Amino acid sequence: MLIVDARGLLCPEPVVRTQRAVKDGLSELTVLVDAEAAKENVTRFAASRGYAVSVKQEGADYTLSLSRV
Repeated sequence: MLIVDARGLLCPEPVVRTQRAVKDGLSELTVLVDAEAAKENVTRFAASRGYAVSVKQEGADYTLSLSRV
């Protein structure tokens, strides 16, 4: 499973990196972000591409687990 570490990056870079991973046809991946806006934007993007998103928060960091529905 691929891990996209987008912590410390400003939008839209977390979405752009997620988009590249999705473009490769992965059925599961994990995205790490550290901003509420990035979490929301990546979640919306993933849902629009047919992925279910599970979010875990630990401190200021979010772990988004994406899996194709």
